Amino acid sequence: MIVQSAPEDDTSGKRFVMKLAEHLELVGQFAENYGNDTFAAPEPREEFLYVCRWHDKGWQDLDENPPLNTETGLPYNLVETPLPVIFLTSARSPEHNEAYHPYCGLIDSMHIWGLYNGRYGMSDKVLIDMIPDEHRMLADGMLNNEFQRQTRLKATLGADPSTAAWVKEEALFANYKILQFFDTFALYFNCTHAAARGEASFENVPLDSATDTTVTVRAVGDDTYSLDPYPFRESGIEVSYAGRYLAPMDASADPDMAAVMRDTPIERQSATLIAA
Repeated sequence: MIVQSAPEDDTSGKRFVMKLAEHLELVGQFAENYGNDTFAAPEPREEFLYVCRWHDKGWQDLDENPPLNTETGLPYNLVETPLPVIFLTSARSPEHNEAYHPYCGLIDSMHIWGLYNGRYGMSDKVLIDMIPDEHRMLADGMLNNEFQRQTRLKATLGADPSTAAWVKEEALFANYKILQFFDTFALYFNCTHAAARGEASFENVPLDSATDTTVTVRAVGDDTYSLDPYPFRESGIEVSYAGRYLAPMDASADPDMAAVMRDTPIERQSATLIAA
């Protein structure tokens, strides 16, 4: 789950809570609209759109019946989820994507491996170094399995003339980096309430397979955000994502979280993206 921040003067205790599937919905909208005369559209399109839309598919079961954080009375926020559970969801997502197409499995496996390893050198957050000793063996096993998956899928795709170009290093990492942009840009909206969204910069966004740039986003009012340079097809696109407002619950009462998630009304937040 993703639990959005709330203004300091909000005394209701309610927080906007999103399933990972709802985060993926926003990522999918970015993917559908990405590309213009300045930013090359990713290829292969069908497979790339699929992995963007489902790169966190492994969270589905947990999203439907999330464990409750006893300290907050709300579902665990994404990074607060107990580590053994996170490792399980991490493995399930590439499995789902590989079943659709080997390329989808490869990109998603790179996404998972990169999250723990500084996004292949693009981030100074190396999560694997922060894993407590009691969970390190489980984490290393999961990541080793993903590295082996990548090796196997690269060999499979590289041996097929129709897909060999997809796994050439520059093209492969360009698509990986675009997915990282979509993922982190979606979290810019998902994690932070509108009044607190300031200027943010997203590095390593490919203009093409050989050249990257930094995209800067600024809130300009009325749920509108300017991007410089602008990576989408048209200026003025509206994107949105679903969630529900949850108040803290008494964990000692053992609430039926599946029923809570099912019965709480769905609401939407939206944003308009414009060229700077």
